[in-house]
Amino acid sequence: MKITNMKNIVNIAVTILIMLSVTSCFDKKKPNYRYMPNMYTSVAVETYSEYEILPNGQAALTPVKGTISRGWMPYEYENTQEGKTLATKELKIPLAVNEENLAKGKELFNIYCAICHGNKGDGQGTLVKREKFLGIPSLADKGRNITEGDIYHVMMYGLNSMGSYASQTNEKERWQITMHALDLKSKLNGEPLWSSTQKDSMEKETTSNEAN
Repeated sequence: MKITNMKNIVNIAVTILIMLSVTSCFDKKKPNYRYMPNMYTSVAVETYSEYEILPNGQAALTPVKGTISRGWMPYEYENTQEGKTLATKELKIPLAVNEENLAKGKELFNIYCAICHGNKGDGQGTLVKREKFLGIPSLADKGRNITEGDIYHVMMYGLNSMGSYASQTNEKERWQITMHALDLKSKLNGEPLWSSTQKDSMEKETTSNEAN
């Protein structure tokens, strides 16, 4: 009976020692055994590197035709004089004219536009004063048909020395900048702010609809 008990104690002790030896070497961050390593660690492909197994032998592939990046909205007006004329005539700001959009528009205008067009939109930005660029028009230029559609279209494609800002700004931001630009145009012309007239018009329309 004593021998049997002794064997049981030895077996238990050996089992405990084996368990301790296994668990003491175990690293939670690095499992000891991985039966399918490819399921854990994928083969890394370095950007712009050459790989025979890939189309054209390179890692940087052209997106599938018709691919649109997240947040990008297609723009139907072409980068031609005809497209600009149509946009100038037809395009309207789809955003609500409120303090949030106007404040954001002012912030973005000062970041992207004021360096050339000036904080007042008078064409007297820092680069113009330093004679880095010349001939930047004022937003109040009587010879230019500056509308909401015209401003947006020029930001999309650029015009003359001005490059496109489609990669730096999204659709909403371009419309917000347009709002502020139209307010600057009103100030330069000594007229009521464009945003104020829009708000008044919206209030009258709302009142009319409620009356009907």
